[in-house]
Amino acid sequence: MATAVSTDQPRGPFANPWIQLVAGVVCMSMIAQYQYGWTVFVLPMSDAHGWGNAAIQVSFTIFVILETWLVPVEGYLADRFGPRFVVLCGGILAGLAWVIDSSATTLPVLYLGGAVAGIGAGMVYGTCIGNALKWFGQRRGLAAGLTSAGFGAGAALTIIPITNMIKTSGYAHTFLFFGILQGSIVVIASLFLMTAPKGGPIELKPPRTLQGVYDHTPVQVLTSPVFYVMYVMFVLVAAGGLTAVAQLGPIAKDYMIDTFPVTLIGITLPALTFALVLNNIMNGITRPALGAVSDAIGREVTMFLAFLIEGLGIFALWKFGTTPFAFVLLSGLVFFAWGEIYSIFPATSRDHFGQKFATTNYGMLYTAKGTASILVPFAGALSASTGSWSAVLVIAAIANIVAALMAIGILRPLRIWEINRDRARASTHTSNS
Repeated sequence: MATAVSTDQPRGPFANPWIQLVAGVVCMSMIAQYQYGWTVFVLPMSDAHGWGNAAIQVSFTIFVILETWLVPVEGYLADRFGPRFVVLCGGILAGLAWVIDSSATTLPVLYLGGAVAGIGAGMVYGTCIGNALKWFGQRRGLAAGLTSAGFGAGAALTIIPITNMIKTSGYAHTFLFFGILQGSIVVIASLFLMTAPKGGPIELKPPRTLQGVYDHTPVQVLTSPVFYVMYVMFVLVAAGGLTAVAQLGPIAKDYMIDTFPVTLIGITLPALTFALVLNNIMNGITRPALGAVSDAIGREVTMFLAFLIEGLGIFALWKFGTTPFAFVLLSGLVFFAWGEIYSIFPATSRDHFGQKFATTNYGMLYTAKGTASILVPFAGALSASTGSWSAVLVIAAIANIVAALMAIGILRPLRIWEINRDRARASTHTSNS
């Protein structure tokens, strides 16, 4: 059953929550490869130009930093002027970015492409997530999950064509072709996006999740301890996931299993290719699935379970992931437990801080992903200095377990305290009036 919307909803054939959701998913799926497909370009670029892994991954870090740290500004523009124009501009920039990468013969030009990609993808990502949060009520965990699933599972649709094109036509042609294709689709899909009702959707039933009392401005959010606890948790979990995204290719190569054939459900692919496809599928499935679970049992309980599973999964990848079959399955488990941060954190932000500035407020929280990305090149350097990926994987596993404990032991009690405080203040204000 669709979520009802308030009577001040915009008019027109596209003014429907599910149409807005589909348009957002399409846009997200077209920017997915900027993050999840990057790893298959790393070794071809290194072979072609003699660039080291760490130097190439600086471009990935620039991408993630700008994709995340500018989202509060882009969210403000979307809150003020609506989602269509922001996403349209983001699609143009995202397409241009891979065109730049296709002609990059020096690292500074490659870094420029990473910067343009980050700005464009951030405009699309932050706006589409914020739009989903505003169009849906008590199912906002599911809505945010379905939207972000496009960013996770969308890569699964094109990772094999991209990998094959790199082999047959070279990485530069692949950058050019898919840059133009993906950017064009985002531009077209952006035309379907509309501003959500100002009053927000009507809640069809009392939500089972903790709900804030009023709409927090961005300045008020920055004075909330809840924001900073979520920020630290986001960094802890995202750092390990981003390292896996960026370094999965090099890890498989160092384990000498990247080209080893693996057969699952009647399909045979090289281990790295299979892992990338499965990871993107799992990463996409988890976002709506665990988003819906969080709608039912609460955000913090779902965070605890998912982060704990990811931590244990990373430990297992370290101990048993040196064989092709185990590498594929365990990396899929890691991605399943990691991807839900992109549905549960935005839903929690909207729950706690309100509707009016939802895109901007989540944009500020989303910068934690950029902070986490700074650690990605250090992971490669740590691996090089120790001669293995053991230390990197152990640290990532511990970080996830710490975040799991924070969800139950710190975040939930703190949210309850803030909500009760705000209710008391609102009651006092009403009495005085």
